[in-house]
Amino acid sequence: MKGDIIVVEQKHEETAKKIIPVIIRSIKEKSSRYIMTVAGESGSGKSETGKALVDQLEKHNIRSILLGQDDYFKLPPQSNDARRREDTQWLGPHVEVNLDLMQQNINHALAGQNSITKPLIDYNSNSIEQEEIDLTGVDVVIAEGTYTSLLRNIDRKIFIAKNRLDTLEHRKKRNRGGEVEDPFIEEILKTEHKIIAGHRYLADFVITKDDVVIKIE
Repeated sequence: MKGDIIVVEQKHEETAKKIIPVIIRSIKEKSSRYIMTVAGESGSGKSETGKALVDQLEKHNIRSILLGQDDYFKLPPQSNDARRREDTQWLGPHVEVNLDLMQQNINHALAGQNSITKPLIDYNSNSIEQEEIDLTGVDVVIAEGTYTSLLRNIDRKIFIAKNRLDTLEHRKKRNRGGEVEDPFIEEILKTEHKIIAGHRYLADFVITKDDVVIKIE
């Protein structure tokens, strides 16, 4: 998403260092592109963890790209917030997020296409553009976002098990649109928690609130 600043901290780097060595062999042995997801609640560090995974793969001479679910919202941020406030049903996967399009982009990457065309949300101008992503030489696609555990044809799923209280400090730092002080947003986060609480059981790796990486056997 344009206008979003991703700051990778040491804890994100350490997480990537623990995960990549476990899956590096399967990445190299797969004949088609390797697909990963990073899911979790708002402010849990999905984008940062995804970027850290990209950086770690680069150190192994494996090129990867990061797709953010934020770009697949049907409405840009301010418009989406307004729609949520006027329509209590406007929340969740397949309602406010075009997961089908994200799935389509992943399927095209899996099929070996050399590029995909995806939406690009501009946070500051509250608009949606289009961008073409070059996939030449890309071996790994990482999709991050709240609901990405629901995507299909995924090789490894990562779930960050942090709720709105665990993520409070991070959300204060980024403070998108004054969301931290807004009771309405807090209610949205409570609902999102209920929607994805069970998604941790779909994961191959769970990252705890203390940033411990657990590999699910």
